[in-house]
Amino acid sequence: MSRPSTPWLHNPTVLRIASPLLVGAVLLGLWQLACIAWQVPVYLVPSPADIGRTLISDGPMLLGALWMTLKITFLSFALAVVIGTLAAFVFVQSRLVEASLFPYAILLQVTPVVAIAPLIIIWCSDTTLALVICATLVAVFPIIANTVLGLRSVNPGLLNLFRLNRASRWQVLLRLRIPSALPCFFAGLRIASGLALIGAVVAEFVAGTGGTGAGLAYQILQAGFQLNIPRLFAALVLIALTGVALFSLMALLARLSLRHWHESELG
Repeated sequence: MSRPSTPWLHNPTVLRIASPLLVGAVLLGLWQLACIAWQVPVYLVPSPADIGRTLISDGPMLLGALWMTLKITFLSFALAVVIGTLAAFVFVQSRLVEASLFPYAILLQVTPVVAIAPLIIIWCSDTTLALVICATLVAVFPIIANTVLGLRSVNPGLLNLFRLNRASRWQVLLRLRIPSALPCFFAGLRIASGLALIGAVVAEFVAGTGGTGAGLAYQILQAGFQLNIPRLFAALVLIALTGVALFSLMALLARLSLRHWHESELG
């Protein structure tokens, strides 16, 4: 007698979603049991149940703060995509241009945003603009680096074929270099989306803006000052879940764009 088949267990999509959820559930269960067994004070490490109750009780306030942080994140990410893509197109036009300007892109990447954020906040009269600039500086480099790599990683045989047929530089760019660069470009988007969120939170920390326009960073600061550790953890949970959601959204966008023709998304 044959066993009933369970094809959903072998579905890659189901496994991709269920596996991390199962691991997360196990870790949360162990965390909850440890807090109960060792009677860990809530002001040191709150249990998942304490964090969940805080998410419910302080939900409206935390979600409002999350929306403010998301606005900075989305604006800076969009700006980073535009600036990074245009800069990459400029760099690949000439090795001399790339050699002259790319080190300055690296300089922006290695300079801690915490060090330059106070200057940007002083120079900009609008706090929101200052936060967007800070987050953009954090997020733009992966897009530049990955797009440049993709635009230069062209199949030599195809490039020779285009040249043999006397294709113009624009034809080579539009029909060969850009399609070849898309996998690297989407990889840059996945990295930059998370960095935009990190940059937004760090900039909010430095700015210390409060009131109705405060983001999650301000809620974390306030919770720390008040020793409201469950609220602090709840804000961290929202930031972490937002980062995972942004990464997953970029991965889905890449899959929808590449699944029919690129081997990285086939199957």
